[in-house]
Amino acid sequence: MATKIKLVGATGYGGLGMIEQVCRHPGFEISCVIATQDAGKKISEVWPYLEGFCDLPIVTPDSDEAQSCEADVTVFSTPDGVGQIGAAAELDKGRKVLDYSGDYRFNTTDLYSEYASRIGKDPVHKAPELLPRSAYGLTELHRAEIAKADLVGNPGCFAMSCILGLAPAAKNGLVERAGIICDCKSGISGAGKKPAPGFHYPERYDNMNAYRLTGHQHVMEVERELGALSGADIKLTFTPQVVPMSRGIMSCLYGRLPEGVTHAQVLEAYKAMYDKEPFVLVKDFTEAASTGSVRGSNRCLITVACDERSGVFRVVSHIDNLVKGQAGSALQNLNVMFGYEETMGLDTPGAHP
Repeated sequence: MATKIKLVGATGYGGLGMIEQVCRHPGFEISCVIATQDAGKKISEVWPYLEGFCDLPIVTPDSDEAQSCEADVTVFSTPDGVGQIGAAAELDKGRKVLDYSGDYRFNTTDLYSEYASRIGKDPVHKAPELLPRSAYGLTELHRAEIAKADLVGNPGCFAMSCILGLAPAAKNGLVERAGIICDCKSGISGAGKKPAPGFHYPERYDNMNAYRLTGHQHVMEVERELGALSGADIKLTFTPQVVPMSRGIMSCLYGRLPEGVTHAQVLEAYKAMYDKEPFVLVKDFTEAASTGSVRGSNRCLITVACDERSGVFRVVSHIDNLVKGQAGSALQNLNVMFGYEETMGLDTPGAHP
């Protein structure tokens, strides 16, 4: 019998990504697609490329169909604030919950309050009693906790790229803790499907910009995870940028090499840490790598390129922001939560060109 997914926020890019992944998965099936718009239409009418793969009718969150939906897990592919209102009722029905937003990435009200303040949201969490039971959904670092959890907060897309790109260095003392820089470029799909003047084609074509240069919310996730790995506080500089492409994140990660640390040592440590990780590939700087190498896949491609001459630690991390940065990592977490092979439904190449 298939494991049934109730998908809230089904018509956004994150929801569509989950549908795409589940269509390739033999153990999961979507039982209900929920959205606040286009109710009554088949989801394949709104997004015709899904015709024949997912033709479920879209229902509103408060509809009888949504309330009576049969499901083993509820996935909130929704903006911040939605899951913290709806998760408790889903858990009370015996379902597991996975949330794409920042609602359950933090285990204390203080951390959540700081995060919410950074994005202009109410700093008071609506379900604080649930925070201690949530697991942070970066599978490569928290596999054991995710396997036992009934509530998982998926990482942010930039956070996924930066944490995977810096984790071996932080864990093994291969970069000085002071002065780490995350220089990150993202495709436009990271802003979601909602139209906005700044993402109108003439505004984005042949144009790129940095934004939110202080106080970006994903910094909190990166600093927390790296600090836990290194055993000391880490404060980093984060520069997010939007570039004129549809999907993908490239994070250029810099710092100072500790005295005596070589490029070869860093490369060896990265390969050792990720040797058995099915979705993390480590390459030397002499090998080709780009966002095109991971487009449509759940892979994180890491290039180690330290500069011993100048004493600079440098690693470049590439992911697809809509897959490894969102729906793919979500399905990876669901596989772990329900005891499926972790690679099931995800062990496929991306799309090229």
